[in-house]
Formats: sequence, structure tokens, C-alpha cells
Amino acid sequence: MTKIFSFLFIFFSFCAFSQKKYHKEYYQNGQIKEEGWLINDKKTAFWKFYYINGNLKKEGHFKDNLETNYWYFYTPNSTIEKEGHFDEGSKNKWWVYYDMQGVINHKCQLKDNQKNGYCLIYEKRKLIKASKYKNNKKLKEWTDFSSFRTENNLDDLRK
Repeated sequence: MTKIFSFLFIFFSFCAFSQKKYHKEYYQNGQIKEEGWLINDKKTAFWKFYYINGNLKKEGHFKDNLETNYWYFYTPNSTIEKEGHFDEGSKNKWWVYYDMQGVINHKCQLKDNQKNGYCLIYEKRKLIKASKYKNNKKLKEWTDFSSFRTENNLDDLRK
């Protein structure tokens, strides 16, 4: 019986100190600034952030106060600006960037916030240039796509 009470005491003590709560913060003008889940005052799960005009600024997930998984970023007039993957607060994998009309203008593979892999540049929705990077340094650039295809393993573009 004592073991049961000890277990319950420890369990409820842990629950009391690690409660998940929904947090909202507001600008002085009354518009919402951010909202999302906290555990022990650390951002966790899904969050949204807003501009002072009330439009969505960015949205994505946190784990232990660090961005994780897929995020979306928007301009003050609600046009998509960029989107991509985070791992423990660092940009990784493919990131997609948009122009002011919400049309893709480039995509880059990132690792630990640096270009690491391919960057593809678009103009008027057409691929015009490709570059390959390692540790944020450009290794090579192509504007001729037949040579790009023959010199590169295009399966690397799927990563």
C-alpha cells in the first residue's frame, strides 16, 4: 500500500511540474502576437506568430523551445515567403523561397542553416540556373541542363 501511495505522490508531483498549457501573447494594440503550447515554459508542439496588423507571420512546430519539422513564413500582406524543414532549430533539407506574388523563385538544400547540396533558380516559373554547394561554398553552376543532368545524380534532388 505504501508503494502505491509513493508512486501516486511521485506521479502527481511530476504532472504538477510538467503541465502543458496554451499560451497567447498580444501586441499593445490588442492584436494577437503569438500562440501555442508550452511545457515548463518551453515552446512545444504547434505555434503561430502574427504581424502587428493581425496577419499570420509564421507557423510551425517546436520541441523544447527549438523549431522542428516543417515551417511556413509569410509576408505582412499574407503572401507565402518561404517554407522548409527545421531540425532542433537549424534549417535543413529543402527550403523553398517565393517572390512577392507567391511564385517560387528558388529552392535550396540546406544543412545546419547553410547551403549544402543544390540550389535551383527560377524565373517566370522556369528553371534558369542550378548550383551545387558544400558548406555554403559554391562548387559549380549550370545554365545548360543537359550538362547538369549528365554531371549529377538527379536522385540527390529528392533528398
